Amino acid sequence: MPPQLTVCTFVNSEPLAQSLSQILSGDRYIWLAACSESDFFDVIEQHKHQIDCLVLEDDGSLKNVTHRLSEQGTLLPVVILPQESKVISFHATTNQSLPPAQKNNNSSSAQTNPLFHAAEVRLHFSQLPELSGFIDKAIAQFVTLSPVSSLPDLFTTDEIATELSHRSFLLQQQRRLSEKLKERLGYLGVYYKRNPQLFLRHLPPSERQKILENLKSEYRQIVLKYFSQDNTLNQRIDNFVDKSFFADISVSRIVEIHMELMEEFSKQLKLEGRSEDILLDYRLTLIDVIAHLGEMYRRSIPRES
Repeated sequence: MPPQLTVCTFVNSEPLAQSLSQILSGDRYIWLAACSESDFFDVIEQHKHQIDCLVLEDDGSLKNVTHRLSEQGTLLPVVILPQESKVISFHATTNQSLPPAQKNNNSSSAQTNPLFHAAEVRLHFSQLPELSGFIDKAIAQFVTLSPVSSLPDLFTTDEIATELSHRSFLLQQQRRLSEKLKERLGYLGVYYKRNPQLFLRHLPPSERQKILENLKSEYRQIVLKYFSQDNTLNQRIDNFVDKSFFADISVSRIVEIHMELMEEFSKQLKLEGRSEDILLDYRLTLIDVIAHLGEMYRRSIPRES
């Protein structure tokens, strides 16, 4: 069977909630329902790394919700239902005859001025019975969503670090969902685009140094936990590689970070009168990280048409 998709819904309309219950109940989906804004953000906080798609009702307060999601750097596939859907039940949409103007309104792609992001999918209430297909479409569009966004001319180091973190989350979600689409839809791959403004070589010296110090600190934690049973290790490596990718860090720079850290450890071991041979084992850490980063760069090359 195809893998289950985890869908989080936030609607205020009871008829619409009942309709979603009929569509999303069953073996195909894991359904997380929220009926208030506070409940919704609690669900997001607990499950944002597992949620595959959001289904939201545009009831007038949605702009505030999507703005808060964007501020948190939580970008996810989304299907947006219009406000008038609150008065339409699932049975009504399957049986009711619609006026010609409504029947011809089949727009389900993102609008010119998207509310959340450029890959959002909007449905007319008459398309609600086809929601499953549009969820797949929203995910397919999301995995090709470019992380590039405009940055202010003047920005601080903290803002750059936040931007890299947000784009790292987007990339992780795209990779995870791409694998699900391969199983469900035969999706063949993703072309990731990056913002050259965030490349290390284009940053002012002070900000460049701050990013490198942050990466070195993260790499230190990876090394210290590499041979432990820490179940967060793979996530740490993914985060490190994603940030390196978006900052266009070269493999040679990663080797420099590794050698600098090994030199620090060597000095500490000498002070403690211990052998430095243990440091040789951490070549495996370097190989692991470089392999992950190399794969990221390989996948970023556009496929020939």
